[in-house]
Amino acid sequence: MLILSRRPGESLHIGDNITITVFAINGKQVKLGIVVPETLAVYREEVYQRVKEENTGALVADEQDLLAAAALWQNTK
Repeated sequence: MLILSRRPGESLHIGDNITITVFAINGKQVKLGIVVPETLAVYREEVYQRVKEENTGALVADEQDLLAAAALWQNTK
């Protein structure tokens, strides 16, 4: 992990397309401005973890799912 110190108004660049600017520091809270390409998703940590969990859960198929899919497939013939 790279750790940098920045003051309000200072920025850092990640590659050619991402810029992070420190807007304010109030106690333990930091306000950041982030410029990223529209095609790149940006999530808060807790939202990102929830999305990962939901995606993992969606990949898990149980026996009932397979039986239901097989029944639907049989009805189309």
